[in-house]
Order: sequence, then structure tokens, then C-alpha cells
Amino acid sequence: MTALEVLLEIMKLSIPGLVVFATVYYLMKELTQQWMLTKQVDQVGENKKITVPLRLQAYERLSLYCERISIPSLLLRLRSENKSVQPLKWALLQAIQQEFEHNITQQIYVSETLWRILMMAKDTEMEIIDQVAESLPKEATVDDYIKALFDFIEKQEKDPIRTALNAIKKEASNIL
Repeated sequence: MTALEVLLEIMKLSIPGLVVFATVYYLMKELTQQWMLTKQVDQVGENKKITVPLRLQAYERLSLYCERISIPSLLLRLRSENKSVQPLKWALLQAIQQEFEHNITQQIYVSETLWRILMMAKDTEMEIIDQVAESLPKEATVDDYIKALFDFIEKQEKDPIRTALNAIKKEASNIL
């Protein structure tokens, strides 16, 4: 046998082996990718089973937060404790801040946009409380302050609390 014949024999045996190897390699690569994709989909499904209830609970807590920082709700809880305007104003502001601090961790479960809307609602409620108190004469009573707060709220075109609650409902409906 000559060197050329040996080379041809080696090629006859090697080429089919290389074709089989390439085919098996390609098929294994495809199967591995399919398997990994299936695992990722399964993992996403498992994560949703955990995160969806947590997110829904966060939306519930943030809805309650909005209701608790609304001025009428605050006045119902805090009015009897204060006999003059400035202590009531500070009690209202402090109650809003405490509610915010109690619910601050919920931001990890909601979108950045929703969190900004909630922050704006909080800030607006605090500004209303402060502005109305500052607009009253020094001799104003708690009843004058409460009436002025309700008058201011009625004249508002947009209620920041309603806006926040609507945003919560909209975002919550998108995760189901």
C-alpha cells in the first residue's frame, strides 16, 4: 500500500466519523439549549408563584397607606387629641411621615412610576396641611382649620390620593 492509499483509507474512515461527531455535537447543543430554556421558563413560573402574592400584598398595603394619609382619615383619628391649630398640624404631618416610614419597604414590589405617584400624593397632602395652617389667622380654632382643610380639598381639581389609588389599581391589574 502506498502512502496515498493509506491517506485515502484514513479519510474514508475519518470523514464519516467527523460527520457523525458534528451531527451529534449539533444535536446535543440544541438539546442543551432547549433544556436550559425550559428550566428558565420553569424558574420564571416558580418565581411568579412567589412574587405575585407579595406584589398583591404590597398593593393592598399601599392602598391602605393612601387611605390612612388622606386628610379626612387623619382628622378622624387625630382631631380629639389636639385643641389648637399648630399641634394638630404637626400631628397630621407626623402621622403621614410615620405611615410613610411604615410602608417604605413596599417600594421594592412596585414600579418606579407608581412609587413616584405615591410620593407625590404624600408630599401634596403634607403641603395642603401646611399651607392651610399657614393661611389661617393666629387666633383660628381647630374647627376653623378643619373647615379650611375640607374647603381646600373640595376646591382641588385632582385628588392626589384618588390618583394614587387609581395608579395602584391599574398596576395591580397588570400583574394578573
